Amino acid sequence: MAQQIIIITGVLFGMLSFIFGAFGAHALKKILSNEQLQSFEIGIKYQMYHAIVLLALGLNSNGITTATYWCFTIGVIFFSFSIYGLVLSDFKGKKLQFLGPLHPLEVCY
Repeated sequence: MAQQIIIITGVLFGMLSFIFGAFGAHALKKILSNEQLQSFEIGIKYQMYHAIVLLALGLNSNGITTATYWCFTIGVIFFSFSIYGLVLSDFKGKKLQFLGPLHPLEVCY
């Protein structure tokens, strides 16, 4: 797997976690309940953890496998992005229940 793709993915996930964190701290803090905000922050934390690991693996030239890359990438999408979707849809009053079961699908870990 090309190291550049791994590094770019890590940078993108890291950048998005900062953007979502700022969005949560400034815009969502006023409209979400404490429980919803905590859930949103969990998604941000885990997204940042994944971004850091992807960056470390991408900068380490001793071979990250394609499967490892995809497990981390899909893990972020299934876990963090489903939390974002659940929290924001719950706020709108139309909770997307189908997103809930995506958390346990992180079978790559």
